[in-house]
Amino acid sequence: MRKYSVNRKTKETEIEASVVLDGKGKSKINTGIGFLDHMLDQLSKHSLIDINIKAKGDLHVDYHHTTEDSALALGEAFTKALGDRKGIFRFGQALSAMDETLSRVVVDCSNRPFLVWKVNLTISQLGEMDTELFKEWFHAFSQSAGITLHVENIYGENNHHIIESCFKGLARALRKAVSIDTQRSDEIPSTKGSL
Repeated sequence: MRKYSVNRKTKETEIEASVVLDGKGKSKINTGIGFLDHMLDQLSKHSLIDINIKAKGDLHVDYHHTTEDSALALGEAFTKALGDRKGIFRFGQALSAMDETLSRVVVDCSNRPFLVWKVNLTISQLGEMDTELFKEWFHAFSQSAGITLHVENIYGENNHHIIESCFKGLARALRKAVSIDTQRSDEIPSTKGSL
């Protein structure tokens, strides 16, 4: 079973995060940020990765630290659960539609973190969450998880739909990337021999 748990504690936040890569898409999320909880539920459901996150943060200041640190903790649990990344497909991509919106997400579980973010939002908040924090979440997750991550909203009007399509796209791309390739289940998916 590919799973891992992380406890991250700073002066700003205290985060418990765990993942089961070969899960059923079950989640228990409580960051104190309603919209972020909703997105992380979507991530779990559509990736089939079981995700538990319990966060206490300085929400009286703003949502930045809790948003970023929850992504760092989740990413750390994700990369530790992957181990040496032997046998995984490594790459995954998804087109994610939600009503009028279409987004594309491509991942490479390369252990070389990088984010390309081509998502333009037209409002400053969704719920009580600043929309600029979504890029921060994806950046922190890609860095901590060790993945190259390209997120592009191709078109859309409703900001809720745009962000949700990005999280669902990430979920579907990760589902493929972390799956075991039965044709080379004992191999590292790289000509270098390591990731």
